[in-house]
Amino acid sequence: MNEAIQAGLTKAGVATAERHLFLCIGPDCCAPADGERVWEYVKQRVRETGLKAMRTKAGCFRICSGGPWLVVYPEGIWYGGITQDRFERILQEHLLGGKPVAEWLVARNDLHCGG
Repeated sequence: MNEAIQAGLTKAGVATAERHLFLCIGPDCCAPADGERVWEYVKQRVRETGLKAMRTKAGCFRICSGGPWLVVYPEGIWYGGITQDRFERILQEHLLGGKPVAEWLVARNDLHCGG
Protein backbone atom coordinates (compact mmCIF):
# COMPACT_ATOMS: atom_id res chain seq x y z
CA MET A 1 0.00 0.00 0.00
CA ASN A 2 1.41 3.40 -0.87
CA GLU A 3 2.04 6.12 1.70
CA ALA A 4 -0.77 8.39 0.47
CA ILE A 5 -3.36 5.66 0.93
CA GLN A 6 -1.99 4.76 4.36
CA ALA A 7 -2.08 8.43 5.39
CA GLY A 8 -5.71 8.69 4.23
CA LEU A 9 -6.73 5.59 6.17
CA THR A 10 -5.00 6.91 9.28
CA LYS A 11 -6.61 10.35 8.93
CA ALA A 12 -10.05 8.75 8.52
CA GLY A 13 -9.50 6.67 11.65
CA VAL A 14 -10.19 3.36 9.91
CA ALA A 15 -8.00 1.32 12.28
CA THR A 16 -9.25 2.93 15.50
CA ALA A 17 -12.92 3.79 14.86
CA GLU A 18 -15.58 2.24 17.06
CA ARG A 19 -18.46 3.76 15.10
CA HIS A 20 -19.21 5.15 11.68
CA LEU A 21 -21.57 8.12 11.39
CA PHE A 22 -23.28 8.75 8.06
CA LEU A 23 -25.09 12.07 7.62
CA CYS A 24 -27.40 12.67 4.67
CA ILE A 25 -27.46 16.41 3.99
CA GLY A 26 -30.04 16.57 1.22
CA PRO A 27 -30.93 18.15 -1.14
CA ASP A 28 -34.37 16.50 -1.11
CA CYS A 29 -34.84 15.55 2.56
CA CYS A 30 -33.76 18.99 3.81
CA ALA A 31 -32.37 22.30 2.65
CA PRO A 32 -28.71 21.75 1.72
CA ALA A 33 -27.64 24.72 3.87
CA ASP A 34 -29.31 23.13 6.92
CA GLY A 35 -27.59 19.82 6.19
CA GLU A 36 -24.20 21.51 5.83
CA ARG A 37 -24.65 23.34 9.14
CA VAL A 38 -25.34 20.05 10.90
CA TRP A 39 -22.39 18.40 9.12
CA GLU A 40 -19.99 21.11 10.29
CA TYR A 41 -21.32 20.74 13.83
CA VAL A 42 -20.93 16.93 13.73
CA LYS A 43 -17.31 17.25 12.59
CA GLN A 44 -16.55 19.82 15.28
CA ARG A 45 -18.12 17.85 18.13
CA VAL A 46 -16.54 14.53 17.09
CA ARG A 47 -13.13 16.25 17.16
CA GLU A 48 -13.80 18.05 20.45
CA THR A 49 -14.97 14.96 22.30
CA GLY A 50 -12.34 12.63 20.86
CA LEU A 51 -15.09 10.20 19.83
CA LYS A 52 -13.56 7.26 17.98
CA ALA A 53 -15.83 7.56 14.97
CA MET A 54 -15.42 7.88 11.25
CA ARG A 55 -17.86 10.31 9.70
CA THR A 56 -19.18 10.38 6.17
CA LYS A 57 -21.30 13.06 4.51
CA ALA A 58 -23.79 11.70 1.99
CA GLY A 59 -25.79 13.46 -0.69
CA CYS A 60 -28.84 11.21 -0.56
CA PHE A 61 -30.19 8.24 1.39
CA ARG A 62 -33.23 8.14 -0.94
CA ILE A 63 -35.71 8.89 1.84
CA CYS A 64 -36.32 12.43 0.55
CA SER A 65 -38.21 13.65 3.60
CA GLY A 66 -37.58 14.33 7.27
CA GLY A 67 -33.84 14.97 7.05
CA PRO A 68 -31.06 15.54 7.67
CA TRP A 69 -30.63 11.83 8.45
CA LEU A 70 -27.99 10.30 10.71
CA VAL A 71 -27.15 6.58 10.65
CA VAL A 72 -24.90 5.19 13.37
CA TYR A 73 -22.98 1.95 12.81
CA PRO A 74 -22.32 -0.69 14.01
CA GLU A 75 -25.73 -0.43 15.69
CA GLY A 76 -27.46 0.57 12.45
CA ILE A 77 -29.59 3.18 14.19
CA TRP A 78 -31.35 5.73 11.96
CA TYR A 79 -32.24 9.16 13.32
CA GLY A 80 -34.27 11.72 11.35
CA GLY A 81 -34.68 15.49 11.55
CA ILE A 82 -31.16 16.04 12.84
CA THR A 83 -30.36 19.52 14.11
CA GLN A 84 -27.33 20.68 16.06
CA ASP A 85 -29.30 20.32 19.30
CA ARG A 86 -30.50 16.84 18.40
CA PHE A 87 -27.02 15.74 17.44
CA GLU A 88 -25.67 17.03 20.74
CA ARG A 89 -28.17 14.93 22.66
CA ILE A 90 -27.46 11.88 20.47
CA LEU A 91 -23.75 12.47 21.04
CA GLN A 92 -24.09 12.67 24.81
CA GLU A 93 -26.66 9.92 25.37
CA HIS A 94 -25.98 7.44 22.56
CA LEU A 95 -22.48 7.91 21.21
CA LEU A 96 -20.79 8.68 24.53
CA GLY A 97 -23.35 7.23 26.95
CA GLY A 98 -24.29 4.06 25.09
CA LYS A 99 -28.06 4.57 25.18
CA PRO A 100 -29.83 5.38 21.88
CA VAL A 101 -32.29 8.28 21.96
CA ALA A 102 -35.55 6.37 21.52
CA GLU A 103 -37.76 9.36 20.68
CA TRP A 104 -35.78 10.11 17.50
CA LEU A 105 -34.87 6.54 16.55
CA VAL A 106 -36.71 5.88 13.29
CA ALA A 107 -35.27 2.51 12.24
CA ARG A 108 -32.65 -0.03 13.19
CA ASN A 109 -30.68 -2.42 10.99
CA ASP A 110 -27.23 -3.52 12.08
CA LEU A 111 -26.78 -5.34 8.74
CA HIS A 112 -26.38 -8.51 10.78
CA CYS A 113 -22.91 -7.48 11.85
CA GLY A 114 -23.56 -7.97 15.55
CA GLY A 115 -23.81 -4.25 16.39
